[in-house]
Amino acid sequence: MGHSYERHEAGGAVILADHLTADCEVLERLRATQGIDFIDEFGPESAGIDSGGRWAYYPWRNAVVRIAGPDAFRAARLDRNRHLITSAEQERLQRLRVGIVGLSSGHAIAYCLAAQGLCGALRLADGDTLELSNLNRVPATVLDLGLNKATVAARRIAELDPYVSLEVFTSEVTAELVDEFLDGLDVLVDQADSLDIKMLLREAARDRAIPVLMATSDRGLLDVERFDLQPRPAVMHGLLGEMDTTALSGLSTRDKLPYLLRLLDARQLSARGAASLVEVGQTLGGWPQLAGDIWVGAAAVAEAVRRIGLGEPLKSGRVQIDIAGALDGLAQPVPRDAEFPAATDGLADAAGKEATFRIAEVVASAAIRAPSGGNAQPWRIIMDDNSFQLLLAAEDSATMDVEFRASAVALGAAMFNARVAAATHAALGPVGFREDHSHTALHGELRWGDGDDPELAQHYPAVLARQTNRHPGRAAPVPPATAARLTAAAAGEGARLHLITDRDQITAISGILAEADRIRYLTPRLHAEMVSELRFPAHPSPETGIDVRCLELDASELAALELVRRPDVMVELARWDAGGVLGDVTRQRVMASAALAVVVVTGSALTDYARGGAALQAFWVAAEQSGFGVHPVSPVFLYAHDDNDFQTLSPAFAAELKTLREDFRARAGLADDEHEILVLRLVSGPPPSVPARRRSLSASLHAPG
Repeated sequence: MGHSYERHEAGGAVILADHLTADCEVLERLRATQGIDFIDEFGPESAGIDSGGRWAYYPWRNAVVRIAGPDAFRAARLDRNRHLITSAEQERLQRLRVGIVGLSSGHAIAYCLAAQGLCGALRLADGDTLELSNLNRVPATVLDLGLNKATVAARRIAELDPYVSLEVFTSEVTAELVDEFLDGLDVLVDQADSLDIKMLLREAARDRAIPVLMATSDRGLLDVERFDLQPRPAVMHGLLGEMDTTALSGLSTRDKLPYLLRLLDARQLSARGAASLVEVGQTLGGWPQLAGDIWVGAAAVAEAVRRIGLGEPLKSGRVQIDIAGALDGLAQPVPRDAEFPAATDGLADAAGKEATFRIAEVVASAAIRAPSGGNAQPWRIIMDDNSFQLLLAAEDSATMDVEFRASAVALGAAMFNARVAAATHAALGPVGFREDHSHTALHGELRWGDGDDPELAQHYPAVLARQTNRHPGRAAPVPPATAARLTAAAAGEGARLHLITDRDQITAISGILAEADRIRYLTPRLHAEMVSELRFPAHPSPETGIDVRCLELDASELAALELVRRPDVMVELARWDAGGVLGDVTRQRVMASAALAVVVVTGSALTDYARGGAALQAFWVAAEQSGFGVHPVSPVFLYAHDDNDFQTLSPAFAAELKTLREDFRARAGLADDEHEILVLRLVSGPPPSVPARRRSLSASLHAPG
């Protein structure tokens, strides 16, 4: 690395490398100079980050400091920027060259840009020296008094990051100097006091298509002029009309005041700021500024520079970031629990009101208590004197409902409930499903009869009481008799149950399901649909979807939900290929399960999935009757059969989903001809906190014809 000492002596550090002969000679001379301290905090543990060995010489400190090489230094210093600024973005920003004129308020801006690694080079200009009255806002010390303001800022930045390229102009930027100052800049920050200089800088920046930023401390005004995007717009947004540098320089201070007020927009000044402006030159020596306001402006400019450097949207215009005004709007936060109304079932109690219901209504009320993915309730009901019918409601489908397979499962479960209710009331007749794509993808019918099937009827109370239990639970053993009962329940409806109790297998599957959940979060459409299922207070459709209280999340998990439901957060995590923690809740829940259950069927028609839905409901009821809660934990890939299905689910993660499905099926011991109906946890724990809600029966009806 070569050095131009004249360029850097005013503010930057001199970087010396052990492996360069000329630099070694300089180091030897410095070591031989009395009063120069060598500081080497690198121990053996630091060797891994020292790429080549460098020394930073600070003449004003009479000190030489051992530092890591540039890449290692920046990687370590900027590590806490991740992932707010990615490594690739940081590298891109290192190529940015920013000029700042006016190093009173500009000092904080320069330091903020350097601290965040938003540029690789800073060019600083100020003709004034630091005075005691500047220390209310300039982050310097009494040791710096009498020094040039640009020099003070440059030295502080050099001590923060010796690799930032620093140029210092210790005189005012005049018409003779403006070309030299602007040469090669990507962004100009104008914090000059003089209106003449502000105009001069903008006219010259416009000629070179350099964007100009300005922050004023009063009420946090940020001004952006994108001369790089617009073909010769009026400077200062046209607020000064036809005024230019030549005309402005000929005006007296008094005559410039109206133009200054136009630029600052006197109507937007705070009361104290406006009053202070009146007193400048009277009881005040200059425009008053507060340190806190200066740093608010620095933060705003830093974000604007980041956007310009990365090519993100930032248009010309103004915005106010008024901290004082924001504090006037303080309000008490509402605890999340307090926002929820008292828990109610949301359903008429079919068992308690049978006396007033016709049999058809009793059967339908039992049917709509069936589970469905996301509590979508993808059915419409027809009741007449001859039968009870279920129609698949395609409008309630979602992406994970591949080819309506999940909806078919829900209809099968609902028909199981209808059969149980009909048997209880001696109204059971023939039952069947058919695919009828001319009207609906799947159609189920229960003909009225006089059957009373005691085997089915015994499940009626359990059908009405069935709920999803998402409590973490504990890994309690499943008695052999219970396992046999659950297996028989599924088999009785024409399905097969894979009950997984081996802890190593459960742990392995928990990782698969967690990764599938991560993909669900990181796939925009899947994430949007998942979030749309959640029911927070005041949701317009509380009778569908999942009440967040039903998720049984602890305080930290509920707080995290506020972050992971945001699509912009997921976009960033997907861009970084990150988000490993997104599946943690699923992983932890699965590992705390008493067992995992996979209900499967042979055959892949929708009628097969409906048969599987009936088996699922029979299993669920039997599990609750055996003292276990049930919690579906079905992965994104559950209903995918081929590559097209995986592409439909998540184009960006199709290959990963296919691999995860293969791994899951192998771990669960599924045969090639078996298709998953649902994956469920057996939960040993307390009952659900609140019951799930359903649409009213009237809202579920479909007029025949």
